[in-house]
Amino acid sequence: MNKSLVLSILIAVFSFSSYAQQTDSLGISLADKKQHVYNIRPWVDIPATVVFAGLTLRGFSVIYGRDEVPEAEILALNKNNVNKFDRSSAGNYSEKAKNTSDLFFYASMPLPLVLLFDKEIRKDGPRVGLLYLEAMTITGVLYTTSAMIADRLRPYTYSSEAPLDKRQGGGARNSFFAGHPALVATSTFFIAKVYSDYHPGSKMKWVLFGLAGSATAATALLRLKAGEHFPTDLITGVTVGTLVGILVPHIHKNKKMNSRLALLPNYQNGNTGFTAFYKLSK
Repeated sequence: MNKSLVLSILIAVFSFSSYAQQTDSLGISLADKKQHVYNIRPWVDIPATVVFAGLTLRGFSVIYGRDEVPEAEILALNKNNVNKFDRSSAGNYSEKAKNTSDLFFYASMPLPLVLLFDKEIRKDGPRVGLLYLEAMTITGVLYTTSAMIADRLRPYTYSSEAPLDKRQGGGARNSFFAGHPALVATSTFFIAKVYSDYHPGSKMKWVLFGLAGSATAATALLRLKAGEHFPTDLITGVTVGTLVGILVPHIHKNKKMNSRLALLPNYQNGNTGFTAFYKLSK
Protein backbone atom coordinates (compact mmCIF):
# COMPACT_ATOMS: atom_id res chain seq x y z
CA MET A 1 0.00 0.00 0.00
CA ASN A 2 1.26 3.53 -0.69
CA LYS A 3 0.47 7.23 -0.37
CA SER A 4 -1.05 7.58 -3.83
CA LEU A 5 -3.70 5.04 -2.86
CA VAL A 6 -4.63 6.94 0.28
CA LEU A 7 -4.70 10.25 -1.56
CA SER A 8 -7.11 8.74 -4.09
CA ILE A 9 -9.34 7.43 -1.31
CA LEU A 10 -9.21 10.75 0.53
CA ILE A 11 -10.20 12.70 -2.60
CA ALA A 12 -13.04 10.24 -3.23
CA VAL A 13 -14.27 10.55 0.35
CA PHE A 14 -14.34 14.35 0.31
CA SER A 15 -15.99 14.38 -3.12
CA PHE A 16 -18.57 11.93 -1.85
CA SER A 17 -19.12 14.01 1.28
CA SER A 18 -19.90 17.10 -0.80
CA TYR A 19 -22.26 15.16 -3.02
CA ALA A 20 -23.90 13.61 0.01
CA GLN A 21 -25.32 16.96 1.01
CA GLN A 22 -27.87 16.39 -1.75
CA THR A 23 -29.59 13.69 0.26
CA ASP A 24 -32.58 13.41 -2.02
CA SER A 25 -30.38 12.31 -4.94
CA LEU A 26 -28.58 9.85 -2.67
CA GLY A 27 -31.81 8.38 -1.40
CA ILE A 28 -30.68 8.63 2.22
CA SER A 29 -32.85 11.49 3.41
CA LEU A 30 -34.44 11.04 6.79
CA ALA A 31 -37.79 11.64 5.14
CA ASP A 32 -37.19 8.83 2.67
CA LYS A 33 -39.50 5.99 3.63
CA LYS A 34 -38.29 3.58 0.99
CA GLN A 35 -36.64 0.54 2.50
CA HIS A 36 -33.10 -0.23 1.41
CA VAL A 37 -30.85 -3.24 1.85
CA TYR A 38 -28.38 -1.08 3.80
CA ASN A 39 -29.18 1.42 6.52
CA ILE A 40 -26.93 4.48 6.08
CA ARG A 41 -26.65 7.26 8.66
CA PRO A 42 -24.97 10.13 6.76
CA TRP A 43 -24.19 12.13 9.91
CA VAL A 44 -22.21 9.12 11.23
CA ASP A 45 -20.87 7.20 8.24
CA ILE A 46 -19.60 10.15 6.18
CA PRO A 47 -17.66 11.90 8.99
CA ALA A 48 -16.29 8.54 10.17
CA THR A 49 -15.04 7.71 6.69
CA VAL A 50 -13.40 11.14 6.35
CA VAL A 51 -11.67 10.70 9.73
CA PHE A 52 -10.49 7.17 8.85
CA ALA A 53 -9.10 8.45 5.55
CA GLY A 54 -7.26 11.25 7.34
CA LEU A 55 -5.80 8.87 9.90
CA THR A 56 -4.70 6.51 7.14
CA LEU A 57 -2.98 9.33 5.28
CA ARG A 58 -1.19 10.41 8.44
CA GLY A 59 -0.21 6.81 9.11
CA PHE A 60 1.32 6.43 5.67
CA SER A 61 3.36 9.59 6.14
CA VAL A 62 4.77 8.05 9.31
CA ILE A 63 5.54 4.51 8.17
CA TYR A 64 7.04 5.54 4.83
CA GLY A 65 8.87 8.50 6.32
CA ARG A 66 10.98 6.51 8.75
CA ASP A 67 14.72 6.92 8.91
CA GLU A 68 16.82 4.43 6.97
CA VAL A 69 17.74 1.20 8.72
CA PRO A 70 21.43 1.39 9.66
CA GLU A 71 23.65 -0.70 7.38
CA ALA A 72 25.23 -2.40 10.37
CA GLU A 73 21.79 -3.55 11.58
CA ILE A 74 20.96 -5.00 8.16
CA LEU A 75 24.27 -6.84 7.83
CA ALA A 76 23.89 -8.27 11.33
CA LEU A 77 20.49 -9.85 10.65
CA ASN A 78 20.31 -13.58 11.39
CA LYS A 79 17.50 -15.83 10.15
CA ASN A 80 17.81 -17.93 13.28
CA ASN A 81 16.43 -15.03 15.28
CA VAL A 82 13.13 -15.28 13.37
CA ASN A 83 10.45 -17.49 14.93
CA LYS A 84 10.29 -21.04 13.54
CA PHE A 85 6.96 -20.54 11.78
CA ASP A 86 8.25 -17.58 9.75
CA ARG A 87 11.90 -18.55 9.45
CA SER A 88 11.71 -20.34 6.10
CA SER A 89 10.54 -17.14 4.37
CA ALA A 90 13.34 -14.96 5.78
CA GLY A 91 15.53 -14.08 2.81
CA ASN A 92 12.84 -14.41 0.13
CA TYR A 93 13.19 -11.86 -2.65
CA SER A 94 11.60 -11.53 -6.10
CA GLU A 95 10.87 -8.27 -7.91
CA LYS A 96 8.79 -10.16 -10.47
CA ALA A 97 6.50 -11.55 -7.78
CA LYS A 98 6.25 -8.11 -6.19
CA ASN A 99 5.28 -6.46 -9.49
CA THR A 100 2.66 -9.13 -10.15
CA SER A 101 1.19 -8.66 -6.69
CA ASP A 102 0.93 -4.94 -7.43
CA LEU A 103 -1.32 -5.77 -10.39
CA PHE A 104 -3.77 -7.57 -8.07
CA PHE A 105 -3.51 -4.69 -5.62
CA TYR A 106 -4.28 -1.86 -8.02
CA ALA A 107 -6.88 -3.82 -9.99
CA SER A 108 -8.84 -4.57 -6.81
CA MET A 109 -9.43 -0.91 -5.93
CA PRO A 110 -11.90 -0.04 -8.72
CA LEU A 111 -13.21 -3.60 -8.94
CA PRO A 112 -16.42 -2.99 -6.92
CA LEU A 113 -17.63 -0.89 -9.87
CA VAL A 114 -18.68 -4.22 -11.42
CA LEU A 115 -21.57 -4.19 -8.95
CA LEU A 116 -23.10 -1.35 -10.95
CA PHE A 117 -23.90 -3.82 -13.73
CA ASP A 118 -26.57 -5.21 -11.41
CA LYS A 119 -29.67 -3.03 -11.76
CA GLU A 120 -30.81 -3.61 -8.17
CA ILE A 121 -27.46 -2.59 -6.72
CA ARG A 122 -27.08 0.26 -9.20
CA LYS A 123 -30.18 1.91 -7.72
CA ASP A 124 -28.32 2.13 -4.40
CA GLY A 125 -24.96 2.98 -5.97
CA PRO A 126 -24.14 5.95 -3.69
CA ARG A 127 -25.00 3.94 -0.58
CA VAL A 128 -22.86 1.00 -1.61
CA GLY A 129 -20.07 3.37 -2.68
CA LEU A 130 -20.00 5.01 0.75
CA LEU A 131 -19.81 1.63 2.46
CA TYR A 132 -16.91 0.63 0.20
CA LEU A 133 -14.97 3.79 1.03
CA GLU A 134 -15.66 3.20 4.71
CA ALA A 135 -14.38 -0.38 4.49
CA MET A 136 -11.24 0.67 2.61
CA THR A 137 -10.37 3.41 5.07
CA ILE A 138 -10.91 1.11 8.06
CA THR A 139 -8.47 -1.36 6.54
CA GLY A 140 -6.07 1.52 5.93
CA VAL A 141 -6.19 2.66 9.56
CA LEU A 142 -5.65 -0.87 10.87
CA TYR A 143 -2.73 -1.46 8.50
CA THR A 144 -0.84 1.76 9.19
CA THR A 145 -1.41 1.51 12.93
CA SER A 146 -0.12 -2.06 13.08
CA ALA A 147 2.92 -1.17 10.96
CA MET A 148 3.78 1.71 13.29
CA ILE A 149 3.45 -0.46 16.38
CA ALA A 150 5.12 -3.66 15.10
CA ASP A 151 8.02 -1.94 13.30
CA ARG A 152 8.94 -5.34 11.82
CA LEU A 153 11.60 -5.79 9.15
CA ARG A 154 10.47 -7.43 5.92
CA PRO A 155 11.84 -10.85 4.85
CA TYR A 156 13.84 -9.39 1.95
CA THR A 157 16.03 -7.51 4.44
CA TYR A 158 17.58 -10.92 5.21
CA SER A 159 18.44 -11.50 1.52
CA SER A 160 21.88 -10.72 0.12
CA GLU A 161 20.29 -10.63 -3.36
CA ALA A 162 18.15 -7.59 -2.56
CA PRO A 163 19.85 -4.19 -3.16
CA LEU A 164 21.23 -2.73 0.05
CA ASP A 165 19.39 0.58 -0.45
CA LYS A 166 16.11 -1.33 -0.65
CA ARG A 167 16.91 -3.31 2.50
CA GLN A 168 17.70 -0.07 4.33
CA GLY A 169 14.63 1.88 3.14
CA GLY A 170 12.14 3.13 5.71
CA GLY A 171 9.44 0.95 4.14
CA ALA A 172 11.50 -2.11 5.01
CA ARG A 173 10.04 -1.90 8.53
CA ASN A 174 6.42 -2.27 7.38
CA SER A 175 6.17 -6.04 7.34
CA PHE A 176 3.29 -6.48 9.82
CA PHE A 177 0.64 -6.84 8.73
CA ALA A 178 0.34 -7.51 4.99
CA GLY A 179 -1.39 -4.52 3.36
CA HIS A 180 -1.74 -5.82 -0.22
CA PRO A 181 -3.68 -8.99 0.68
CA ALA A 182 -5.72 -7.05 3.24
CA LEU A 183 -6.88 -4.53 0.65
CA VAL A 184 -7.55 -7.16 -2.02
CA ALA A 185 -9.58 -9.13 0.54
CA THR A 186 -11.52 -6.03 1.60
CA SER A 187 -12.42 -5.20 -1.99
CA THR A 188 -13.27 -8.68 -3.27
CA PHE A 189 -15.13 -9.95 -0.21
CA PHE A 190 -17.05 -6.67 -0.12
CA ILE A 191 -18.24 -7.40 -3.65
CA ALA A 192 -19.29 -10.94 -2.74
CA LYS A 193 -21.05 -9.84 0.44
CA VAL A 194 -22.98 -6.99 -1.21
CA TYR A 195 -24.10 -9.21 -4.08
CA SER A 196 -25.23 -11.91 -1.66
CA ASP A 197 -27.20 -9.37 0.39
CA TYR A 198 -29.08 -8.21 -2.72
CA HIS A 199 -29.48 -11.73 -4.11
CA PRO A 200 -29.51 -14.14 -1.12
CA GLY A 201 -31.00 -16.96 -3.18
CA SER A 202 -28.50 -16.73 -6.04
CA LYS A 203 -25.86 -19.42 -6.50
CA MET A 204 -23.64 -16.78 -8.11
CA LYS A 205 -22.75 -15.46 -4.67
CA TRP A 206 -20.72 -18.61 -3.95
CA VAL A 207 -18.77 -18.07 -7.18
CA LEU A 208 -17.96 -14.53 -6.07
CA PHE A 209 -16.86 -15.67 -2.62
CA GLY A 210 -14.68 -18.31 -4.29
CA LEU A 211 -13.10 -15.74 -6.59
CA ALA A 212 -12.52 -13.41 -3.64
CA GLY A 213 -10.72 -16.14 -1.76
CA SER A 214 -8.64 -17.07 -4.82
CA ALA A 215 -7.58 -13.48 -5.57
CA THR A 216 -6.66 -12.89 -1.94
CA ALA A 217 -4.70 -16.14 -1.69
CA ALA A 218 -2.84 -15.42 -4.95
CA THR A 219 -1.86 -11.97 -3.70
CA ALA A 220 -0.67 -13.41 -0.39
CA LEU A 221 1.46 -16.09 -2.07
CA LEU A 222 3.05 -13.52 -4.39
CA ARG A 223 3.90 -11.27 -1.44
CA LEU A 224 5.43 -14.26 0.33
CA LYS A 225 7.58 -15.13 -2.68
CA ALA A 226 8.54 -11.47 -3.11
CA GLY A 227 9.88 -11.36 0.43
CA GLU A 228 7.53 -8.55 1.38
CA HIS A 229 5.87 -10.38 4.25
CA PHE A 230 6.22 -13.33 6.62
CA PRO A 231 3.44 -15.96 6.86
CA THR A 232 2.12 -14.46 10.12
CA ASP A 233 1.90 -11.04 8.42
CA LEU A 234 -0.09 -12.57 5.59
CA ILE A 235 -2.44 -14.57 7.79
CA THR A 236 -3.24 -11.46 9.80
CA GLY A 237 -3.67 -9.26 6.73
CA VAL A 238 -5.97 -11.72 4.99
CA THR A 239 -8.06 -12.14 8.16
CA VAL A 240 -8.39 -8.39 8.72
CA GLY A 241 -9.24 -7.64 5.10
CA THR A 242 -11.80 -10.43 4.86
CA LEU A 243 -13.54 -9.44 8.08
CA VAL A 244 -13.69 -5.75 7.16
CA GLY A 245 -14.98 -6.50 3.66
CA ILE A 246 -17.78 -8.66 5.04
CA LEU A 247 -18.63 -6.97 8.33
CA VAL A 248 -18.96 -3.37 7.12
CA PRO A 249 -21.90 -4.23 4.81
CA HIS A 250 -23.27 -6.72 7.33
CA ILE A 251 -23.36 -4.22 10.19
CA HIS A 252 -25.21 -1.73 7.98
CA LYS A 253 -27.68 -4.29 6.72
CA ASN A 254 -31.32 -3.30 7.15
CA LYS A 255 -32.60 -6.13 9.32
CA LYS A 256 -36.25 -5.29 8.65
CA MET A 257 -35.64 -5.46 4.93
CA ASN A 258 -34.23 -8.95 5.16
CA SER A 259 -36.45 -10.54 7.76
CA ARG A 260 -37.86 -13.89 6.67
CA LEU A 261 -40.45 -14.08 9.43
CA ALA A 262 -43.52 -11.81 9.35
CA LEU A 263 -46.35 -11.59 11.89
CA LEU A 264 -49.62 -10.06 10.71
CA PRO A 265 -52.69 -9.34 12.85
CA ASN A 266 -55.64 -11.63 12.17
CA TYR A 267 -59.25 -10.87 13.07
CA GLN A 268 -61.64 -13.74 12.47
CA ASN A 269 -65.02 -14.61 13.98
CA GLY A 270 -64.57 -12.12 16.77
CA ASN A 271 -61.20 -13.57 17.76
CA THR A 272 -57.95 -11.66 17.63
CA GLY A 273 -54.60 -13.27 16.85
CA PHE A 274 -51.61 -13.33 14.52
CA THR A 275 -50.78 -15.15 11.34
CA ALA A 276 -47.10 -16.02 10.78
CA PHE A 277 -45.51 -16.07 7.33
CA TYR A 278 -42.02 -17.48 6.77
CA LYS A 279 -40.31 -16.63 3.47
CA LEU A 280 -38.27 -19.60 2.22
CA SER A 281 -36.56 -17.63 -0.54
CA LYS A 282 -36.42 -14.12 -1.89
